[in-house]
This record gives sequence, structure tokens and C-alpha cells, in this order.
Amino acid sequence: MINHVIRFGPEVEAARNAGAPIVALESTIISHGLPRPANLTVAKEIESTVRAAGAVPATIGMIAGEIVVGLSEPEIEHLAGSDDVVKLSVRDLAPAAAARADGATTVAATSAIAARAGISVFATGGLGGVHRGAATTFDESADLTALSRLPIAIVCAGVKSILDVHATLERLETLGVSVVGYGTRRFPGFYLTDAGFDLDWSAGDPAAIADIIRAARTHDVHQGALIVANPLPADEQLDPALHDRVLAEGLAGLERDGITGKDVTPYLLSYFHTATEGRSLDVNVRIILRNADLAARIATAL
Repeated sequence: MINHVIRFGPEVEAARNAGAPIVALESTIISHGLPRPANLTVAKEIESTVRAAGAVPATIGMIAGEIVVGLSEPEIEHLAGSDDVVKLSVRDLAPAAAARADGATTVAATSAIAARAGISVFATGGLGGVHRGAATTFDESADLTALSRLPIAIVCAGVKSILDVHATLERLETLGVSVVGYGTRRFPGFYLTDAGFDLDWSAGDPAAIADIIRAARTHDVHQGALIVANPLPADEQLDPALHDRVLAEGLAGLERDGITGKDVTPYLLSYFHTATEGRSLDVNVRIILRNADLAARIATAL
């Protein structure tokens, strides 16, 4: 019988014992979010960026049914190269563990595991949210409800621009999830600097974000997440006209091919990569590295 206790990598275990800053990192970006071989290269760059900013990276995933907080380099290489890695949200963790599966954790699952491990800050690219047409399909990412009950700060570039951003912000408000713009009062749109929506709150440096986290802990009124929306500089975003054209083509492809559910996001991200001749991948990489750096500085400020 397998022991289902969460395993910590040696570097993360040492950081936990020393009270050192730790940043949680997801693994779906390695297995499902980026094409090979860029996925492995970027995974290593993300961890290096966290270390350079003074924190310890804790990439989270599942190896042969065991949840690991702080995957080793060989384990990351395995998730990056295998064709049999399952995409794991929170609901999938226990069945996948019992099946001895190799799995990559989504934002929802990574957040839940990180919170369980006492890690306060998580860096990702863009959040999941309400899909276009959700009024009829009810297609909504588990990220949203997970974030309504997890005390973790998530540094991201907003929600993926392939989603219904306005509906997602409405759902986050309903669920009581705090959203703070980093150096902005406008909500970023992943590939785009500005998704077109105002924010009520902003903060200008890592210490200010850390103080928000401390206030939430001290109040102990609500266990929801804090979203730190970190936009790309305008000169680093994907060209908005190109973005809109490719998105329209990708959405038409979904309809034509009958793609639904958890296959939607990987399909659209892959289509963006192909249709923009790699430009969207370059933007995606800039997003996650910027977020990893900011998350590490926030964790250090805590």
C-alpha cells in the first residue's frame, strides 16, 4: 500500500525548517502549457529566477502517485518529456494518487497543495476563469472556486485572454477573492497589458503586497486568495491586433472541432504558438519569469 503523505524535496524541506522564503510553482506549464523542448528550459529558468531573487522554488507535481513539493531536476525532466502526464486539478489528486499516476498540477491543485504545505506565495502565468459561452456550457475553471477558500497570494498576469475576462472578474468578486494590480489600476490580460477593466486596488512594491498578506492573516476573517495582477510592459505584450485575429481563428477552430472542457486551453495556447510563429511563446515566457521574480520578492518581504 502506498504512503500518501506529501513529500518535500530536500531544498524545500530545508527552507521550511529554516523559515526561509518559498515560492510555489505549478507543473502544468511544464507538461501542458509549453511545447518541447522549451518547456524544460523554461522550467529551469523559472526556478533560477526565484533563487536569484532570494527565495526557494517549490515546483509541485505528482510522481507515481506521490505529491511532491519541490520536484527534483530529474522529476521535472520526466514531467517535461513524458506523454503520459495527467493534468491534475484538486478533484483529481486522490484518484490519481491511488492510480499511481504521474501528474502535473493546475493552478487550483498547486494552490491547494501549497496552502496545505504552509507556502504563502505562488507564481504562475495566467489564471483560469470563465470560458466564453459559459452561460450555456457552464464551463468555468476550478481555479475560481479553489481560490475562494485558499489563503495564498498568486502572482499572475491576470487571466488568460482566451477567456471571458469580464465574467471572470465578476465571479472573483462574488467569491470574495481580492485582486490587486501591481503598479496598475487596470486588469492585465495575459498576452495583453490591459484587458480593459479597472481595479479597485493597487500596490507599488513587494513590501506593500506583503503587508496586505499580513493584514489578511491577522484579520482572519476570510480564507480567500489574493491575486496580484502583474501586467507586462506595453512594449513587451503581444501585438493586440494580431492577438485578436488569432483568438478569433482559434475560437472558430474550437467550434469546428468540437473541443470542450479541459482541452480548450491547451488547444488555444497551441494554436496561438503556431499562428503567431512563436511570438506568443516568447510573451508567455516573459510573463512567467516576471511573475516568478515578483513572487520571490514578495515572499522575501514576508
